[in-house]
Amino acid sequence: MKAIEIIGDNYFGNWTSSRSACRAIIIKDGKMLLSYETETDQWMLPGGGLEEGETQEECVIREIAEETGFVIRPVSECLLEIDEYYEDCKWPSFYFLCEIIGTTESHLTEREMEVGMEPRWLPVKEIIGVFSKHQDYADTDEMRRGMYLREYTALTTILDGYEETAE
Repeated sequence: MKAIEIIGDNYFGNWTSSRSACRAIIIKDGKMLLSYETETDQWMLPGGGLEEGETQEECVIREIAEETGFVIRPVSECLLEIDEYYEDCKWPSFYFLCEIIGTTESHLTEREMEVGMEPRWLPVKEIIGVFSKHQDYADTDEMRRGMYLREYTALTTILDGYEETAE
């Protein structure tokens, strides 16, 4: 597994808290499954926080079901870990290639309902283009800038050469 560090300009130099997350990359017919917030016009790879006693694989399966209503299975071991450092926090994210094997009822959190989170499919090249504009948010939305940088880094690392093999 490859590991990458992203250190934010606001990192204090040491971290005192950490929250791990597991994220899925699901591609079908040249399109990628994403979570989209209709109220904020924000995209992200589906996934979320690792709960105590849960394996990374269990986390990614649970989170995708909750956010999207799709039942998935990882088709690989964890391919990438991205450790982000902001202020006094470390935010590890673990990425899995997955496939859909069924459907279920989604269970959104209150915040996810407030922002209008819904699953959407977008062409792979288009979403990489959206995430590539992470620096556009440097002066206005540090959270989005960091998230888009993380997702762009993950996708370009894991999907290196995808366009050539998909066409």
